[in-house]
Amino acid sequence: MRKLGVSVYPEKSSVEEIKSYIEKASKIGASRIFSCLLSVNKDTDLIKRDFLEIHNYAKSLGYEIFLDVSPRVFKDLGISYNDLKFFKELNADGIRLDMGFSGLEESLMTYNPYGLKVEINMSMDTHTIDTIMDYKPNAYNLYGCHNFYPHNYSGLGLEFFEKCSLNFKKYGLRTASFIGSKAEGSFGPWPTTDGLCSLEMHRNIPIDVQLKHTIALEYIDDILISNCFPSDEELEALSKVRLDMVNFKVELVDNIPDVEKSIILDELHFNRGDKNDYMIRSTQSRVKYKGHEFKLFNAPEIIKRGDIVIESSDYGHYAGELQIALKDMVNSGRSNVVGRVVSDEVFILDYIKPWQKFRFSK
Repeated sequence: MRKLGVSVYPEKSSVEEIKSYIEKASKIGASRIFSCLLSVNKDTDLIKRDFLEIHNYAKSLGYEIFLDVSPRVFKDLGISYNDLKFFKELNADGIRLDMGFSGLEESLMTYNPYGLKVEINMSMDTHTIDTIMDYKPNAYNLYGCHNFYPHNYSGLGLEFFEKCSLNFKKYGLRTASFIGSKAEGSFGPWPTTDGLCSLEMHRNIPIDVQLKHTIALEYIDDILISNCFPSDEELEALSKVRLDMVNFKVELVDNIPDVEKSIILDELHFNRGDKNDYMIRSTQSRVKYKGHEFKLFNAPEIIKRGDIVIESSDYGHYAGELQIALKDMVNSGRSNVVGRVVSDEVFILDYIKPWQKFRFSK
């Protein structure tokens, strides 16, 4: 089951601010926390006090908690890879290794007696995960998570992101990546705040669209908001995004008949298996409404990329079939344009694969 998560930075926010935020986020379905020890410069006892108060409250709300660490953090805090008791005492569920060990150490860590998950940095196209797997880890306690990148133009390209992700997914491991808030004054663990995202293409688009695109990719399980604090408007937008499938926001034409409107907003859709370059085809509506007269009422000369089409009865056995245009096309004069995918989300159409499910909402 895919999860939505948030990030918190106790060295930059008060405990009360963080508790208020995670309570608010839990109401929109967030159930995982990423917290960073890499940038903390406090006495061990102070770290324990602040983190534990936050973690105990988060656990009462049902959160799973991961702490970002590295071999340097282990050294600074006097922790050994073969004794992870410190993290259990912080009431964490797992640790994310920003920098790793040799492979053997990670594999041994997955057998820790506390059941802590060990998450590996997923943003490197190396054989790190293959080496760890060679050492026979407890794969149930082994996860992968991408980096985020606060500097403009420093995020991952999509092809590289996918390759790195599939290096982990091929072993059936749980994966995670980051999306970023665009709220003014939002921050992460480092001084630079040009936006915090894993994919560079996400840096300047709305956070709910980042979420929808990541869902469309299908190989990321947990999607984490990287910076504090998203606006209430962003949280509201995220609350309307389904995590189990892509749901496109659409604009309908003014004179759309009730049956066509119901096909768009009430039906589960999926792309046919015989994919083509010009349209996404959802054909179950033509079966369900066989015999219904789909009158021709809006047939523009050109069907534009992002337009939603429901075929009229003038198209014979195609009547009632829903399509989404991937390219501009000349209308035969028999196709009704009934709405369109909102402009911010049109690019996501390119990531809908054969048989992939999706829905629409106004």
